[in-house]
Amino acid sequence: MKKPETAVTKKKKKPRSRAGETWHRLKKNKGAMIGLAIIIILVLIALYTSIFWDYNTMIVKVNIPERVQPPSRAHPFGTDDMGRDVLIRTLYGTKYSLIIGFGATAIGLIIGVLLGAVAGYFGGFLEDVIMRATDIFASIPAILMGMVIVCVLGTSLPNLLIAVGITAVPAFTRITRSMVLTIRNQEYIEAAKCIGTPNLKIIITEVIPNSLSPIIVVASSRIGSCTIQAAGLSFLGFGVPAPAPEWGAMISLSRNYIRTAPWMTLFPSLFIIIMVLAFNILGDGLRDALDPKLRR
Repeated sequence: MKKPETAVTKKKKKPRSRAGETWHRLKKNKGAMIGLAIIIILVLIALYTSIFWDYNTMIVKVNIPERVQPPSRAHPFGTDDMGRDVLIRTLYGTKYSLIIGFGATAIGLIIGVLLGAVAGYFGGFLEDVIMRATDIFASIPAILMGMVIVCVLGTSLPNLLIAVGITAVPAFTRITRSMVLTIRNQEYIEAAKCIGTPNLKIIITEVIPNSLSPIIVVASSRIGSCTIQAAGLSFLGFGVPAPAPEWGAMISLSRNYIRTAPWMTLFPSLFIIIMVLAFNILGDGLRDALDPKLRR
């Protein structure tokens, strides 16, 4: 016998949006959530460190009596060769690394996505020119290209962002072009052409939005690569000028004390490793969450 219908019926669950479905799958990935939690902590450190410590008045001044002190209760990360607290300098360095990571990735993403979309959409001679230029840039070591750009523009944070960002362009150009080649002959693209929509509008409103999934994954992983590259340039003296506490510059200044005071090098290096690992883990989680083949 059929059960009598009740007045109160269960409401059907609303289907999740694409972003909601991606977040739902991402939450199931413990590694990705750990990476996201670490990134949030680093962002909070970058935002609120200046509230507790004033870098200009407390850290820049030389404190000879406390120079090269090992980790202690007063200085958990020890002090450097100028008596400055390594903990506070490392925490302040989080701001520079995040700015460089996100800023340089944004520069590479904007330029690379536009070039890749144009190359994949139009094809022909324009595609050959863009992709051959991309191959030339990709063949030059990133550190070498960054050094040349900084030498031409000068050492400063904005110039470092430009130098690191330009080296990220080939990766975004290639991934965008490959995605556009798979969708440029889709029906909705042809329909937009038939109604007379300008090509530039089609690229911005149709082509790029439907190619974002792999681009987001590449961008999340590229932030870590940009952080390492910026630290390498700062280590070589082509990064943020002193006395800014950028992690690569801190490692460079402490290399002469690596045997007698290893903590000066250890803690900035650990923060670089943690940040890069967090973004890479998050990138792997996003790749799995955005891949339609892995949907269950």
